[in-house]
Amino acid sequence: MTYDPQTIEAKWQAFWKTNNLFKVEEDPNKDKYYLLEMFPYPSGKIHIGHVRNYTIGDVVARYKRMRGMNVLHPMGWDAFGMPAENAAIENNTHPAKWTYGNIDAMKAQLIRMGFSYDWDRELATCDPDYYRWEQLVFLRMYKEGLAYKKRTYVNWCDQCQTVLANEQVENGCCWRHTDLEVNIKEMDSWFLKITDYAEEILADSDRLPGWPERVLTMQKNWIGKSIGAIIRFPMVGSEEVVEVFTTRQDTVFGATFMCFAPEHPLVKGMITGLPQEEAVLDFIERTLKMDKHVRTADFTVKEGVFTGRYCKNPVTGAEIPIYVANFVLFDYGTGAVMAVPTHDQRDFEFAKKYDLSLRVVISSPDEDLDEMTMTEAYEGRGALVNSGPFDGQPNLEALDSIAQYLEDRGMGHKTTNFRIRDWGISRQRYWGAPIPIIYCDRCGTVPVPEEDLPVVLPLDLDMRENGGSPLPLEPSFFKTVCPQCHGDARRETDTMDTFVESSWYFDRYACPDYDKGPLDPERVDYWMPVDQYIGGIEHAILHLLYSRFYTRVLDDYGYLKVREPFTNLLTQGMVCKPTEECPEHGYLYPHEVKEGLCARCGKEVITGNSVKMSKSKRNVVDPQELIDRYGADTVRMFCLFASPPEKDLEWSDQGVDGSYRFLNRVWRLVTESLDEVGRVAGYDGEVDLSPDVRALHRKTHETIRKVTADIEDRFHFNTAISAVMELVNETNRLLGGREKRNETFWQVIREAIEMTVVLLSPIVPHVAEEMWAMLGNTQCLMEASWPSHREEALAVEKRLVVIQVNGKVRSRIEVPSDYSDEQIEAEAMSDDRLLRFVARKPIKRVIVIQQKLVNVVV
Repeated sequence: MTYDPQTIEAKWQAFWKTNNLFKVEEDPNKDKYYLLEMFPYPSGKIHIGHVRNYTIGDVVARYKRMRGMNVLHPMGWDAFGMPAENAAIENNTHPAKWTYGNIDAMKAQLIRMGFSYDWDRELATCDPDYYRWEQLVFLRMYKEGLAYKKRTYVNWCDQCQTVLANEQVENGCCWRHTDLEVNIKEMDSWFLKITDYAEEILADSDRLPGWPERVLTMQKNWIGKSIGAIIRFPMVGSEEVVEVFTTRQDTVFGATFMCFAPEHPLVKGMITGLPQEEAVLDFIERTLKMDKHVRTADFTVKEGVFTGRYCKNPVTGAEIPIYVANFVLFDYGTGAVMAVPTHDQRDFEFAKKYDLSLRVVISSPDEDLDEMTMTEAYEGRGALVNSGPFDGQPNLEALDSIAQYLEDRGMGHKTTNFRIRDWGISRQRYWGAPIPIIYCDRCGTVPVPEEDLPVVLPLDLDMRENGGSPLPLEPSFFKTVCPQCHGDARRETDTMDTFVESSWYFDRYACPDYDKGPLDPERVDYWMPVDQYIGGIEHAILHLLYSRFYTRVLDDYGYLKVREPFTNLLTQGMVCKPTEECPEHGYLYPHEVKEGLCARCGKEVITGNSVKMSKSKRNVVDPQELIDRYGADTVRMFCLFASPPEKDLEWSDQGVDGSYRFLNRVWRLVTESLDEVGRVAGYDGEVDLSPDVRALHRKTHETIRKVTADIEDRFHFNTAISAVMELVNETNRLLGGREKRNETFWQVIREAIEMTVVLLSPIVPHVAEEMWAMLGNTQCLMEASWPSHREEALAVEKRLVVIQVNGKVRSRIEVPSDYSDEQIEAEAMSDDRLLRFVARKPIKRVIVIQQKLVNVVV
């Protein structure tokens, strides 16, 4: 009987479906376990990264189910977004048709992998029944002041034809088009006030022990908490007051000029009509084309332009010039900084370049600082000088007293600043959830009445070739009636950032059919929070941070009773593979390489470094080809065996083949022993065993203990599989020996084989079910209980070993009865009593006799 994965897998997938084995309901009598992998964008085909991610989750879900837990394991689709829209334009179709067609294809592939999803809970974020509730939450946020619109400078991607949130800009480029620099545009955009929750999110980051420290550190750095002061600098010749944030209020007496960010909204107004206006506008335009990271980098020359305006240093009364500088970002603080050139090297270089004044306010304990002779800024500690009532105080100790001094005089106040900015959610693309806002010339900005939700995205519009949204050009969509005055009005034509949809989908899985609000309180209270979330490290800031914010909003509005969405987080590594490159044709697919040569031109192919699989590098592996050749179980096993989940997986064709060979070994072990083991039950522990049979019995229970700990505590599936491989080897070794084959022998063999099948079942569920049934079990393996090891089986019998030195007994030790001569010798040579007798004496020989005696000759 040969192993036929295609037939076996089709059989058991049909069985699971017919018997509704993946369906789950709330059960107050069971402990719940909510296992979730990050849902995919429906691109058309699953890739090997999907397979690895979802296999990890499926093993845990199946294991927890066998441990008696009520497991929720859902799947859905992150269906809105630019990729579908761009693909639709390229393929001359509609995003809806493209998206739903891809969903059907990918769902079939996921089912083919044997993943235990409750498909009754499937959702797609492009469904109006989903995003209607998102629109309702937006209206609540708008009424509470958490959603607002303002004119501001935004990140703009020319290829995406839309705005990007700060978190979606990576090294100055679009996160989707990593070789395309982002431009800065001024436009009206909608924002969500994530900054209102920054303090809480930051503090609660220390209460997530189940999260990787790397992810929490990335989030903490992005939030960027700084404690300092706001200082108010009055503008000369104006009623305007410029506020700056600083963590170094101890140096305010040394501020001799001010620098604004080019994006600062006050700049254009303050230069209007001045001789410097043209130069400043030219500088702004030029600077905004630069990447923000480059603008602030150490290697970038610090540049600025004088605005023609001055402000007053509030503590010295000096009038100080205002510059616009390339190194100041509007995203941090207030977008304006006080410059203290004697105690900040960047400010020092800027002051020297533009011949600006210097004022020392911190003394150095090592030298006298002279503004006329200084060659660099003094950035160390010291006593304050030229600082009025604070002279003589250690500078850092004076931080609080100076902040209080400013506050008492109305010049400023203590404050906490965050690097994070409010979340910009406006997108100028079509394929997204409409923002439920109406604009009326009489009434202004008017929220869509809740009873009129959802504002449905029309599906009968043609796509524009340049990628721009058709919504602003479609009167049937944007023309409407004001809900307040019933006059003519215009709908908002921006759509929401798709990260809004992914910030709460995990809540909706608890009650996807609920139609009285976003969430069914009873069901969502049972399931939330997610017990184990699995996804890529690349989502550390974007999706995961937004989800933590949105969960708190839903809690504040009474839809949830949790503040954190995910109790535990696993970030799996990437799947990597070396590239193959032809000098003439560039990167090649595997089938384009023949015996190290390019199949197209015959030139020698260069094998590159192992990098993340990507279509652009042509080093991808199609999971469907592997499934067709080896079956889903083999693909699952390789993805788990090749590497721990948090590490990158190095792709190996030989490794896939090795996994297939191992499953065939297990298959043969079962089928070739079936006649004998089919006639007996598993060993019950009541009959004494011979040493070799007892060793296999012990190995079986050691393996149960090892695999359980590896899955339960560490998610180290690779070492769990290795342990099962060792058990298979030990079982075959006993079968190939001369041990007497009585009923007890076959009982222990059956126990070892059955436990091999059970322990493998979360990893390779199809073939495990088949072998389980072949062994005569009538209960579906998926509904069986996870085994527990027996402590008495792990006990190791001891034997007494006598230790002699030159023939005289000097000590005795006990060792496990299955120790080899080498192990006995090593144990004897570490015995303290023996070591006292042979101290400083050269050892000539060590003789182990019949595993009962060790004679040391000195």
